[in-house]
Amino acid sequence: MTGKKGIIFDMDGTVWDSSAGVAASWTQKVHEAGFTDRFITGDDIRSVMGKTMDVIADILFTYVDKGPERDRLRRSCEKYENEYLRLHGGILYNNVIETWTALKEMGYHNYIVSNCQKGYIEAFLEYYRIGYGSPVDLIEDIECYGNNLLQKSENIRLIADRNSLDRACYVGDIQGDYDATAKAGFPFIHASYGFGSINTEVPSISRFEDLISTVPAVIG
Repeated sequence: MTGKKGIIFDMDGTVWDSSAGVAASWTQKVHEAGFTDRFITGDDIRSVMGKTMDVIADILFTYVDKGPERDRLRRSCEKYENEYLRLHGGILYNNVIETWTALKEMGYHNYIVSNCQKGYIEAFLEYYRIGYGSPVDLIEDIECYGNNLLQKSENIRLIADRNSLDRACYVGDIQGDYDATAKAGFPFIHASYGFGSINTEVPSISRFEDLISTVPAVIG
């Protein structure tokens, strides 16, 4: 089968685990805001991964008045989180870069779509020096909720349309990823090593490098 084929990736729980760094950066900003008895843990962050930042703030910052005060704290955390991850990175899952390289050599095009804030994916790409325009150009395009306030299903479709993909699949780890992919009309591959389970039988990988054999079976 011919045509341009793309693989669109989720970030957290699929490509890496940034929860420890996010927790550390958010705790610092929470303390600077005067809530010195409050701490954000890695488990807290993992429990809300995949949600948009406004929803995450409503879950984790219940001790801050909803409205401008909570919004200010959220924005402060978002900004510092990006700065922190740009310097420190996160826990990259095994063989991600090697697998992306192999998939590119096989003729696939790699993209990222996340529900994260603006700048988060860029921080990841800059830390590992693998994004579009980098010496190792493994990710061709990105999109996120923070850029345009679109839901994940809309951004998956946007990436596919913007890059003229004839066939594509999405790789994610939680139910929300599957639901968004199904709404966008694409096949889904479950990263079963990630943060969640899927209530539907779908192709799955237990290691990132399993994509080398799974993707051809899903989209050719």
